[in-house]
Amino acid sequence: RKRTLARAPAAPRSRRPPDWLRRRQEAVLRVRPSAARARVVCSSLVSIVPAAAPTPGLGQLCPELGMFPELNNLLNTTPDRAEQGKLTLLCDAKTDGSFLVHHFLSFYLKANCKVCFVALVQSFSHYNIVGRKLGVSLTAARECGQLVFLEGLKSSVDVFFRSQAEPHPLQFLREADAGNLQPLYEFVQEALKPVEDGQAAWRYPVLLVDDLSVLLSLGLGAVAVLDFMHYCRVAVCWEQKGNIVALVHDSGDAEDEENDILLNGLSHQSHLILRAEGLATGFCRDVHGQLRILWRTPSQPAAQRDRSLTYQYKIQDKSVSFFAKGMSPAVL
Repeated sequence: RKRTLARAPAAPRSRRPPDWLRRRQEAVLRVRPSAARARVVCSSLVSIVPAAAPTPGLGQLCPELGMFPELNNLLNTTPDRAEQGKLTLLCDAKTDGSFLVHHFLSFYLKANCKVCFVALVQSFSHYNIVGRKLGVSLTAARECGQLVFLEGLKSSVDVFFRSQAEPHPLQFLREADAGNLQPLYEFVQEALKPVEDGQAAWRYPVLLVDDLSVLLSLGLGAVAVLDFMHYCRVAVCWEQKGNIVALVHDSGDAEDEENDILLNGLSHQSHLILRAEGLATGFCRDVHGQLRILWRTPSQPAAQRDRSLTYQYKIQDKSVSFFAKGMSPAVL
């Protein structure tokens, strides 16, 4: 006779995730519920900023997003305590230093500053797509009046093929003797002029140029570009206590005297120089280049005013990681 074995009753299946999965979820979602809800509300607010509302700025809406936090740590700055009245020179040699432009664009938008962006290299949609990855919407910033964007690629077509009632900022393109940047300076001055009614929504003005080397390629001389930057420094840095950030490409060509004059002239006037360089050994998958950071105080003697650091970096999809030479995670 067959004996039937009594089966033990099955234990109720627990809905609790395994320990390894629970620890990973806690590491990823290590934020307070209130902060998480605030970020969700914040992301929805950016897309519905009314065009006529002057406040609040993007920095007040989404203070936790955007920029490259590791670069802010190296520069010892945050949007809340950024210095004013400074000229920052961005330089790239044998590499693409545009990631620095995107960083400072999102940085000053988060700082609730009025930004005038003279973009001579890429289109507005390009900067807007990268800005969204960094947590800022250039479309919303332009609609609420925080961002004044001069799209050089599109404006150059208007200069040649459309009649202008007033001088165009890039009017020098139609002149036989290119050398007058006064219309461009007047555009910057008008875009960043202080509000007279006493209800200014922005902290201070910022001029961002990407990049000045394009002006040399269009036929302007280095002296004309330096004069333009000098007048912008007077109007923005000295009179309004704002900041200027400009990118200059270092071609490394000893015969390009105009570019050397422009780069050396701006280097002597700058308070902060960020120089992105390609690796001497060539392309590397885990290290994309090195960044030299030079702090300068032009009013002090050379022996006391310069302090520099050098880091290597790797550009990722939404951030940039920095590390000391030879300390790449792939090497260690």
